[in-house]
Amino acid sequence: MTESTGPTGSPTGNGPTGEQPDVTATGAATGAQGAGSGDAAGTPGPAADEVPAGGKRHHTYYEGGPGASSEPGGEDEYDHAPNAESAESEGVALAEEDTMAATLLADLQRLQAEYVNYKKRVDRDREVIRHSAVGSVVESLLPVLDDIHMARQAGDLAAGPFAAIADKLEATLGRYGVERLGEAGQEFDPNVHEALMHVEAELPEGATGTTVVQVLQPGYRIGDRLVRAARVSVADPA
Repeated sequence: MTESTGPTGSPTGNGPTGEQPDVTATGAATGAQGAGSGDAAGTPGPAADEVPAGGKRHHTYYEGGPGASSEPGGEDEYDHAPNAESAESEGVALAEEDTMAATLLADLQRLQAEYVNYKKRVDRDREVIRHSAVGSVVESLLPVLDDIHMARQAGDLAAGPFAAIADKLEATLGRYGVERLGEAGQEFDPNVHEALMHVEAELPEGATGTTVVQVLQPGYRIGDRLVRAARVSVADPA
């Protein structure tokens, strides 16, 4: 029986020794041939493990430095110059924020001023209401206060329990801001005095104008509010 040989004269079937052809050597020769062709072109050939079975080479991506994209084909943050349009938009946004902040600050200052004015007005109104309430009480007590004044001028309240009661009543009214007006020897003031009688009398030394010589009914005042003017008799200097 004769053996068939290939074009190179190597046995294609089982040789006398029964050995198979060396496939590893053939692959290595092919790799070496690829490397040689790469050298002939003037560029290093790819390593054997970089060439896939189909013979097509694929680009290999390497890890970049800071700011590089982690995905193949991704955009790097240094790939593009700053966009003038985005910078202009950012400037417009900042300007709008500054305008809004200035508007809010102006509103806050206006509200604060309104609150201060409101507080002053409320305090003033509260004081006016307080004086009005106390004035109403004093007006209702005027007959009693006039009787106390007349009794004191007559000498009936020089001492005794009624004198103590009168003093306590006047002291209590004083704590609420009630002030009694009218004293003999004062210069006549039409704002707080009401002249019921004009008489001739000896005036204190140094008097140069119309002077109160007798208080017929004392007047009362609460703060700036005049409850009643003092009713007096007056005299002119000689």
